[in-house]
Amino acid sequence: TGGRDEKRPNKGRIMPLLRLALLIFSFLFWAAGLAIFTLGVWAQASLSDYMLLSANRYPNAPIILLGTGAAVTAWGFLGCLGVAANLPYLLRAYGFFQLATLMGGLAAGLSGLFYREDIAEGFRSGLKKAVLDYGEDEGHADALDSLQRALECCGAEGWRDWLMSDWAIQDAVYSTGSLGNDSSVSLPDSCCIKRKGCRNRPLPESGFRNIKLAGIYTHGCFLKVFSLVNDNVFHIAATVLGLAFTQVAGIALACLLANRLSPRLPFSFHY
Repeated sequence: TGGRDEKRPNKGRIMPLLRLALLIFSFLFWAAGLAIFTLGVWAQASLSDYMLLSANRYPNAPIILLGTGAAVTAWGFLGCLGVAANLPYLLRAYGFFQLATLMGGLAAGLSGLFYREDIAEGFRSGLKKAVLDYGEDEGHADALDSLQRALECCGAEGWRDWLMSDWAIQDAVYSTGSLGNDSSVSLPDSCCIKRKGCRNRPLPESGFRNIKLAGIYTHGCFLKVFSLVNDNVFHIAATVLGLAFTQVAGIALACLLANRLSPRLPFSFHY
């Protein structure tokens, strides 16, 4: 009986610590889900136009963030409920959900690290196509204009990409009224550093020699997009991987507390 009496005080001290630790973890899990949901709302509102410019299609990326954030937020609340109400079955389900989140986080984080160059190449191809097809699709044209203004760039690799654009040639012909000048080309207003005094439609011959005199952005958009995507994807993937590994602690806490709360059949010994 002495051994049993020594174990009961230890159990009485361990249970509150387990509950407190899992409660804190569940709150942080809930907050992380809310952050992911907010990121999905921001991506849906701010990045949808830029995603149109990629040759790789990611139409469901914001939706996946929204769904994941909503699910994590809901299960974080259920985890807190399981701790507060001492529900072992809910805690086990919470542990299984965290295991699924761990596997999904590892897959997403590793994919972001391994495929970030493919993501950047998709933007390179998409930007070139958007320049060549400028004016044929209003959605892509508006997205390209928005990108060039936001990143202060012109074309995919540089302003010379517009020399191959049918819109740039036709607009220059329309502006000059000359059908024989094949060297003239126009650039969209989004390539202008300042709208006032920007000599971009048509681009004067002096602009070919010194593009800065014409008031045009000299850098292409791809390098800026690549730097933006490369840096952000790396940090996001590293954060996702770090959060995924913290799920191990949550799984262990949920399983330990569920096992201690589970009813056990009493054993009786007859002599």
